[in-house]
Amino acid sequence: MPDNLIENPSALTAVCEQLRARAWIALDTEFMRTRTYYARLCLVQAATPDLIACIDPLVLPHIEPLLDVIYAPQVLKIFHSARQDLEVLSDIRGVPPAPVFDTQIAASLCGYDDQIGYANLVESITGHKLPKLHTRADWEARPLPVEQLNYAEDDVRYLRDVYHFLAQKLEALGRSAWLAEECAALTDPALYRNDPLEAFRRLRQGHALSPAAQTILRQLAAWRERAAQQNNLPRSWVIADAALLAIAIAVPQTLTELEPLSELNGAAIRKWGAEIIDAVRLAQQAPVQRWWYEPQRLERPQQALYDRLQARIQAIATQIKISATLIAPRREVLKLIAGDSSSLTRGWRRTLIGEELQQMCLAATGSAATS
Repeated sequence: MPDNLIENPSALTAVCEQLRARAWIALDTEFMRTRTYYARLCLVQAATPDLIACIDPLVLPHIEPLLDVIYAPQVLKIFHSARQDLEVLSDIRGVPPAPVFDTQIAASLCGYDDQIGYANLVESITGHKLPKLHTRADWEARPLPVEQLNYAEDDVRYLRDVYHFLAQKLEALGRSAWLAEECAALTDPALYRNDPLEAFRRLRQGHALSPAAQTILRQLAAWRERAAQQNNLPRSWVIADAALLAIAIAVPQTLTELEPLSELNGAAIRKWGAEIIDAVRLAQQAPVQRWWYEPQRLERPQQALYDRLQARIQAIATQIKISATLIAPRREVLKLIAGDSSSLTRGWRRTLIGEELQQMCLAATGSAATS
């Protein structure tokens, strides 16, 4: 096995001492969650200017020394597309680590595509073309093949150069504070709390149901979320989305009334049936409410205002050479038109264009009131 594969506590302690002494570390994680609700952390790759290490959580008795380094507030953590990595770490320690530098967000603020992948970014900045041989590898299998470990190392080896390039470019463009703001939002613990009462938002089909059925579906989604969490099972392994919808429509009151539903099999009814009926009955005791809202069509004056706002956003985006949707996502523009809280009224977006857009909205409102 390569020397940089860390599989014993003494080697982990030595590596963590080196990592802790650095102002920043490049990080990546490999995990599996095909059979579980919570991801199983299988490998952590860490790099500094003079070190690359692959730490094996499946072999080590614990990785607390590494987590202590990752959660050290004085150490900047470099990730590419950090959301899933932060979610995995948040599941372990309850909150995500901070501060973070996300190279995908940094790249978008420098004019690259909003969702640019790591391999494309590495090739664009360093000229090195990464292989794609192990993108669907089984990271739980042991021992890890040497080729797979080399692939894992590459995920942080070139991240160092990418970080240096983007940090310097952001500084030159005067956008370092923009990235800090975006990454601070990314490390908000609220993003990683899977509140069962909010689980219904995953079920996009719910908007077509009546308010009464929506109320039942919301309770069923909350029940399934809790069951998945408590049993560490994928949501679909508890019951599928289609089954939740069918139950919300049928409103069964007994186990016998569950049996005709083709979306549920006998094993699911035997295991979860009583809890499903309890969830339906609990929902029927709650006030009926519409929980899903279809996007409202804009009235003609609102659509005209939206078009003017978008034209101005596009002009600014073209001028500073970043994506218009990064500056002002459609939903945030619609919130602004509706007078709701919008990210366009805060931080760098407010300074860049938000104040101007607010003035355009106020002018349009005033014109409508006098006409």
